[in-house]
Amino acid sequence: MPGNAYQKHRLNHPIPGLFMLALLGVLLGSGPFLSAQNSQAMSRGDHLTLKIAVMGPGDELYFWWGHIALIIEDGITGKARFYDYGLFSFDKDHFFVNFAFGRLLYSCGASPAEANIRAYIRTNRDVSIYTLDLPAEKRAEIQRFVETNVLPENRDYYYHHFRDNCATRIRDILDLATDGQFKERFKEAPGRYTLRQHVRRHTWFSPFFDWLLNFLMGQDIDTPITIWEEMFLPAEIGMRIADFQYHDREGKERPLVASVEVRNRAVNRPAVLDAPPRQWIRSLLAGVLIAGLMGLIQGLGRSRPRLYRLLGGLSQSALGLFFGIAGSLLFFMSFFTNHDYTYHNSNILFVHPLLLGAIPLGFILAFGKEAKKRVRAEHLLKTLWSVVLFGGILSMVIKCFPGFYQQNQVSQALVVPFALLLSGIPAWVGRVLSLRHQKPKPE
Repeated sequence: MPGNAYQKHRLNHPIPGLFMLALLGVLLGSGPFLSAQNSQAMSRGDHLTLKIAVMGPGDELYFWWGHIALIIEDGITGKARFYDYGLFSFDKDHFFVNFAFGRLLYSCGASPAEANIRAYIRTNRDVSIYTLDLPAEKRAEIQRFVETNVLPENRDYYYHHFRDNCATRIRDILDLATDGQFKERFKEAPGRYTLRQHVRRHTWFSPFFDWLLNFLMGQDIDTPITIWEEMFLPAEIGMRIADFQYHDREGKERPLVASVEVRNRAVNRPAVLDAPPRQWIRSLLAGVLIAGLMGLIQGLGRSRPRLYRLLGGLSQSALGLFFGIAGSLLFFMSFFTNHDYTYHNSNILFVHPLLLGAIPLGFILAFGKEAKKRVRAEHLLKTLWSVVLFGGILSMVIKCFPGFYQQNQVSQALVVPFALLLSGIPAWVGRVLSLRHQKPKPE
């Protein structure tokens, strides 16, 4: 039979025969080898305990969003290492230049765990420890992974506030520990808030930085996100892993977290809000207050013209200084840096570098000796604030179109009221109405 003939030929040919013997030897030998390798991984993992440390906000601005780290305890050596993916140093070469251009290098490193925990407790920060329930081989695998991460050639990475930070790195490690089940569960699940709303949950207590950060961030952070993306925040990871269930390699369902230990609760620290506040109301009140003060100053124009020019000029110079710097910073970050979350920002329509022109014009109005120059400066200031006003209105109108959806009501509410008053439009409308009333009625 053809099959037997082929079989005889194959067995009698020396090269295929030797190949088959070698292959058979490899197959027979690989079983014990793989078994020994798995046994070694399990023996390493058996004495390891993995924990996630979630720290609440701190005092400095860059600590307002909390922190997170992985802790690995070795039962044989008795040592516990704190794997931190949020390390940076102001002393690095060109740190502030790189930060300005969005090229900030962060690092990961390992240090004694208990010393780190005590440091966070001393600085009055929440500290919660989540002990993970992982198979021994997974604990060993994660240890190898993070030890590779902290090597000098691997430890540095370019930080991104939302996509690549200390929290997203830990999130990805948890996904590795669950063979992709962590991401699978949350990658399509709709999140609670947008990125902007999550930021404002942490900045609400500081009116200045709350306004400035929201002013600088463009519309790309106003789209719906998933729970997976929400875990750029350490606290969001802690909340999600607490109830997460996964299947191990044997198909057994098990909780990711075996226990939770609260090591410290911060005292007298602003809380992280469960929901973002409506801060535009606060901004509107501030904008109306500024407009009211400018209105009082303008009311001095007839009775005390010198005082009007002095206060009016200096106040407009001050507004030009603050908003001109803010507009220049936004212009720089939007067009010349890698801070992509500042791109596509309609605030540039009404707060821009041109506002710096109010500084010298205000000084001319306040201290100018020639009446013609003062009058010219006053007209130019009204023109400048008119440009700001119409830019603010335009930033509202364009939201009628689908491509524009930036949630920048906080900035609009602050700027538009006083820009309206300083533009001179209300005074012009008042004069027009007054002239109409003064027209003689026909007999």
